[in-house]
Amino acid sequence: MDSVIKFLSQNWSEILIKSWEHLYISLAAVLLGIIIAIPLGIVLTRVPKIAGFVMGIVGVIQTFPSLAILAFFIPVLGVGQVPAIIALFVYALLPILRNTYIGVRSVNKGMLEAGRGMGMTSWQRIVHVELPLAVPVIMAGVRLSTVYLIGWATLASYIGAGGLGDYIFDGLNLFRTDYIIAGSVPAIILALIADLLLGRLERWVTPKGIRNSKEAI
Repeated sequence: MDSVIKFLSQNWSEILIKSWEHLYISLAAVLLGIIIAIPLGIVLTRVPKIAGFVMGIVGVIQTFPSLAILAFFIPVLGVGQVPAIIALFVYALLPILRNTYIGVRSVNKGMLEAGRGMGMTSWQRIVHVELPLAVPVIMAGVRLSTVYLIGWATLASYIGAGGLGDYIFDGLNLFRTDYIIAGSVPAIILALIADLLLGRLERWVTPKGIRNSKEAI
């Protein structure tokens, strides 16, 4: 334990840099997943005939080993943060896409008819009716993806993307417990903080009526 404390005290600035690299890789992949998966999920609710096929393809890709995905992008994108972000983005897709599709599909049809009766366009119904009502389910997918990706981002060290995985794998190679703890504990803390903050964000963006009904249960 003394060696761990000594290592942390001597390398705290580098640990902060590694933590930032780790968080940057993870959040960039999640943000990319949000930008792609949420609009795609909404589109799939309009074309349910191909929704199952698309979900199946994304689901199959999710079964590929993480290291295989990382290695696949090396010949195309080289090494570093870019291929790591793209590979993690692939893993962020399914939870966000699936939850968006399920959340939008589960919106009460009566609410949509009411919006249509008020003269709302299709775009207005999406923005003012479907997304606000589906946001708790969508945010659950975003939270799940974020926590997973913060854990999986440790593997990005294999392709020179940096992050806390550098400490973990150096510790495994050198049989150094202090290195392993310096990499794993901050990663766990980042995942917990991210989940807490996204939980608060979910509550903030959820319409008050839905939020109150959930709290009353």
